[in-house]
Parts: sequence; structure tokens; C-alpha cells
Amino acid sequence: MPKDGGIGASSKRREDVRFLTGVGNYTDDINLHGQAHVFFLRSDVAHGTLTSVDTSAAEGMPGVVKVFTGADFEGVGSIPCGWQVTDKHGEPMQEPAHPVLAQGKVRHVGEPIAAVVAETLAQARDAAEAINVDIAELPAVVDMKDALKDGATKVHDDLNNNLCYDWGFVEENKAATDKAFEDAAHVTTLELINNRLVANPMEPRVAVGDYARGTDEHTLYTTSQNPHVIRLLMGAFVLGIPEHKLRVVAPDVGGGFGTKIFHYQEEAFCTFAAKACNRPVKWTSSRSEAFISDAHGRDHVTKIELALDADNNFTALRTETHANMGAYLSTFAPSVPTWLHGTLMAGNYKTPLIYVNVKAVFTNTVPVDAYRGAGRPEATFQLERVVDKAARELGVDPIALRRQNFITEFPYATPVAVEYDTGDYHATMDKLEEMGDFAGFAARRAESEKNGKLRGLGVNCYIEACGIAPSNLVGQLGARAGLYESATVRVNATGGLVVMTGSHSHGQGHETSFAQVVAEMIGIDESMVEIVHGDTSKVPMGMGTYGSRSIAVGGSAMVRATEKIINKAKKIASHLLEASETDIELKDGAFSVAGTDKSVAWGDVTLAAYVPHNYPLEDIEPGLEETAFYDPSNFTYPSGAYACEVEVDPDTGKVSIERFAAADDFGNIINPMIVTGQVHGGLAQGIGQALLENCAYDENGQLLSASYMDYAMPRADDLPMFDVDHSCQTPCTHNPLGVKGCGEAGAIGSPPAVVNAVVDALQSAGKDVTHVDMPLSPDRVWAAMNG
Repeated sequence: MPKDGGIGASSKRREDVRFLTGVGNYTDDINLHGQAHVFFLRSDVAHGTLTSVDTSAAEGMPGVVKVFTGADFEGVGSIPCGWQVTDKHGEPMQEPAHPVLAQGKVRHVGEPIAAVVAETLAQARDAAEAINVDIAELPAVVDMKDALKDGATKVHDDLNNNLCYDWGFVEENKAATDKAFEDAAHVTTLELINNRLVANPMEPRVAVGDYARGTDEHTLYTTSQNPHVIRLLMGAFVLGIPEHKLRVVAPDVGGGFGTKIFHYQEEAFCTFAAKACNRPVKWTSSRSEAFISDAHGRDHVTKIELALDADNNFTALRTETHANMGAYLSTFAPSVPTWLHGTLMAGNYKTPLIYVNVKAVFTNTVPVDAYRGAGRPEATFQLERVVDKAARELGVDPIALRRQNFITEFPYATPVAVEYDTGDYHATMDKLEEMGDFAGFAARRAESEKNGKLRGLGVNCYIEACGIAPSNLVGQLGARAGLYESATVRVNATGGLVVMTGSHSHGQGHETSFAQVVAEMIGIDESMVEIVHGDTSKVPMGMGTYGSRSIAVGGSAMVRATEKIINKAKKIASHLLEASETDIELKDGAFSVAGTDKSVAWGDVTLAAYVPHNYPLEDIEPGLEETAFYDPSNFTYPSGAYACEVEVDPDTGKVSIERFAAADDFGNIINPMIVTGQVHGGLAQGIGQALLENCAYDENGQLLSASYMDYAMPRADDLPMFDVDHSCQTPCTHNPLGVKGCGEAGAIGSPPAVVNAVVDALQSAGKDVTHVDMPLSPDRVWAAMNG
């Protein structure tokens, strides 16, 4: 039976009450007295020299407060990159300047050239149309391999070329890896594309800048996944505002998926303009703007090779990847195809030698950065596709080949610098086979054939490194910020708690699950715990939410702070009960003396903390508030096995997903209902990538898929009912909750399962098809079937 509350209970999400009744407080709901509106004039060419920007006509138009161009930002810093990658020769990456408004050149369609601040948005838009911009168009570079050719047009004139870095990992493995391929009994080679995506959260980005001249204080309201990082990057590196004079608030945020982690030009502009105009300035992105200004995801081109011995044991793996950075380096962009991708190339398998090469390339496209999973989906897709192809080439069962090569002993140090602390990959595969009814697949295939359809079954395994850690290690790898998390627990006199966390909630259900953790530790009702997040003036310095880190890192900080609270409360209780502190126990919201019936309620102890009549103040100071910072010692490693069944229409190439099963190991589970919801969302996004979504540019750098008319998002009828299980639990061994992370798993594991299923369907019909690149649109599948 499910628990009524606390850890392990499917408590209903308390935040959903305001979301479902329309009383949430999103950034666009914030309207400040006297605010003006901004409209950005954006480049409609991908690459060109700005010969002139004439704003004279616009400045005289009705309602215009001020018109800004790049000249207004010449003394302002560049939008910073938060991670530096060192290449295989020991040289730092090429890192170009990223201006708030274009200066001298434009480098992608959508780059802001000028901004009009006016009384209304309509007036700002009208005035922007009156700005006369002269651009001497230059050739655009869009294809990554073309961008690296001798003589290619440079995206940035001040760089040596369009290569950001050429990264090798682990470089010491390269010679041995190459030798293993020479000695291999079988080598499987696969070239594939991980298609570019647009995140498309429900809420577009919004920024509202405010300035208090009397106190010289700035406030930015923004749709961010990590407000403290925005304050640090924008204040210290762009606008030169001391942190104590800059407040960043991220209220309710309608989805992020990675694209709201980063510091964007519009945030810096609105903060800057609020002071320049001496009034609040607001910008809300349109959906069409989002397509050409939000950071995109994925966009890798890879060649992967798998070497096996005569007994079908994996002996070596080698990859060569071109990773698109776009025109500028977004906040975490350099880390995604390197440290968040290369370190996961071992997957679930005991492959002894691995070498990963990544060439990051500048192109005249929107910057590319982390998108749900960030590097882990790219690694899993490569690996699980090549393993499936190897099984088919060898004529062996794909599941049997995976099982033969599974890691079975833990902890396990991979050849790509991470150590898995725990896992049971056979258990998740066992559960998957049970859930997927593989024994009945032949009958289902025969039934599909009767109906003129081709049926295929695809499986895959995944492992994710999430809860990125520890700070000292990632600092050595190029991170320009720590990756700890923080929490302050403040207990009120009547026993209720306010927990202020550096983690940010934008759909994950933190207000519910975090309260469950604290309530369980004390033994009180969850309703007595309030979670506060998203305001740098209220919560301690934290790193926000991304990379499935919230419960593993943020939750662990809460545990540490709550432990401090309990320890102090025990001191007070020991005086109230006239007993030794070592004899005091806390259970079900009451302190008792071990072995006796003497007890005192939680509320009586908290009241005594603020009305200290019964204990010596020289021993215990009044109040009950504690702060803790938690810096994890290792990543957490959720893992799982997924199965997809598809039907393919041989006449049209249309793919429909008939069944999908997901068996995940997330360690200990705080709220099973929330975990299931997170997996459902990830599966929908992963299937969207596999079948529908594709961000496409033409050779001139024009975005061809710049609206929902052209960019196909998944709808309800594109998806089956998901069969999800997370009963295979191997708790994490190095955080106090034993939790791992669940938010990205579905998006990591689903794309290869879908592609494997489609390839299986085509091969079952005798088609000589070994791979089809995502998205598996009807025309692509039909073309593959028909040569």
C-alpha cells in the first residue's frame, strides 16, 4: 500500500493547485509601475558586415523612450561562457566575444542589432521597423565539415579558423585503442547524425529589468533555471554590477529543458536599459523569436566504431564527432559534447578501451547548448545504435549481446574517467523483458503483417551521469563555477518550517518532494514545510536546476541543514526533559528519552527555541535556523532498459509507436508519481526527436523550420500509453538519500529504442537498411525502404 506521506509516498503536487487554476506567478505576469516595453530588431541574414544602423527616424516616433544599438554597449562586457575546454594539444579553446547587441557584424539569423524601448510593445515594434540597417552580406557557413575546410569563411574574423577546439579523450588510450581495432575479430562502423532541436518550453523567455536610483539597486525578473548563476555572470562579467546590488528573481517557470539555464543577451539588455531609461523595461519573447534566439540542442555528426573479439566481447570503442557550437559560445556549450558526452561512452558495458574525439565548430547558426540530457543522449544514441548494428552483423540476439557485455561488479571504474558506484543492468533488462512481453512479439508481428504493416522491436540500455560533481574536479575540467547546492532551513516558533533552496523548480514538483524529505526526517505533516526558491535575495547561493541534480544535490543539502536543526533541537529537548542529549530520540514529531515514556512535542521544542525560559542561553543560543552547502563526491548513475514496438506502413513510410516500456533504476524514490511523470515527459521529448523534430537551415543560414508550421512537435496521438517501472532500485552509495536522478532518463533512452525498432521492422521485411537518421519522417523511411 502507498504511504500517506513522507518519502516513498505519491503525494499530490501541491504546486499544481495554482497552475491548474490559473493563479501561478510567471515572469510575464509581472508588470511593474511605469514599465516600458522593448522590441529587438534582429538580423534577417546569417552573416554580414554592419555598414550602418540609422535610428534617427525611429527615435522620433510616438511612444519611443530610447533606441539602443551596439554602440551603447561598447564599454559593456561580453556575454560569458561558463566552461572552458582545453584541446588535445593542451591549448585552450577559441573563445570569441559575444556582444549584447551586434557590433560590426551579424553572425546568425536572429542576432539582435538594435532595441527600441517604448511605452507599448506595438509602438516599440513600429519604431523598430523604421530603423534603417545596411548589411553587406557575406557567405554563410552552415555545414560543420565545410566550415573546417581551408579557405572557409570565418564566423569570427579575430579567430584563427572556425574550430573552437579539437578534443581527445582519453588521449592516453588512443594508441592502444587503435591497436585493438587492428586485432579485432569484428569491427562495426556506423555514421549518424544527432539532429538539431529547439527546446520549445511551454513558456517563452521573459525578462523584466528594474532599477532603484535611490539605492542603486538592480532587479531582474527572468525565466531562469538558475538565478544565482545569472546574477554572477551578468553582474560580474557583463554589466559590472556588485552582487549585493543585483537581485535576480525567477518565479514560476513554465518548463526549461536546459534552454533556460543560460545567460542571454536580453537579460543583460533589460537590466542595462532599466537604469539608462530610469524605469522598468520588459521583454517577452514571441514564439517566432524563440526559434531564432533560444539556444538549440544536439546537432552532432558522428562516426562510431565498435571492436569485438571472436567471442563477441567488446574490446574497444572509438568515435569521431563534429559538434556544432553555432555562432557564439553559450553558457555551458563547450562542456556538452566533451565532459558530458565523452565520459558516458562506456555506457552499461565493460569495454576496456575507449577513445573519443570531438571537434567543436563555429557556424552561422543560433548557438547550441544543453538540452534535456545534454551530451548523455548523444552518447547513448551512438553507442546503442552501433551495438544493435553489431548484433545484426554477427547474427546474434541484440539483448544477448548486451547482457554478455554488461558491467556486473561495482564500483566500476570506466576507461573514460568516471566510476559507477552501483547498478544492476541485468535486473532492469529482466524487468523490461517481463514488461514488454517479448515472448508474444512474434504473434503481434504476424498480426501486423496481416494488416499490411511491418512490425519491429527495438531495445536499448542507457546509463546517465547526473548531479554533476564534484566542484574541485569539474573546476579542473574547465567549469568556471562550483556545482554544489545549498539550503537554509528556518523553523518558526510554532513548528512550521521554511526551506530556502538554491535549486529551482520549473515543473519538477520540488515544492512537494522536497517537503516530503524534510517532513519525513522530523515526523511532521508535509503541509508544515514550505519550499522557497528562485530569489537571490531570499535563498543562499546555489547552482540551480539542470542535469537531474535537484534531489541528489539540492535534496542532500536540505538533509544536511535539517540534520543540524534536529541536533540543536535535541539539545533544547534534553533540557526540557532533564535528560542527557545522547538519550534523546526524535520520532513521529516528538522527542523522547530512550527507554522511558518521557517526551515533548516538536512544537513545544521549537517554541522553546524562541521563548528560551527553560534552558541556559550560555549553552544554546535562541532560534532554530541552519544553512548547509552540499558538494557531492561523485555523479549519480541512474540506468535502465527500454523497449519500443513500431508499425511501419510500407506504402508511405509512416511510423507509429504501438508499445513502449521503460524499466529504470533511479535508486531510492521520493515520490513515485512525480518520477513516473518525469519519465513520461522525457519519453515524449525523446520520441519527438526520433520521429518528428528537426531544426533545419539552408545553405545561406536561413532557418527553414522557424515555426510550428515547419517544426513538428509531438502530439498526444503520436504517443502510446507508456509502461513505466522503477522498482529495480540500487541506491546511490554516496548521498544521504540514496537517490540518483530521473528528469532526463526518458529523453536519453527513447531515441535509440525507436530507431532500433524501425530498423528491425525494415530488416524483417528483407530491406537492406542498417540505419536511418532522425527524425524518422515518412519520406526518410520510405526512401530507406526503396533504396
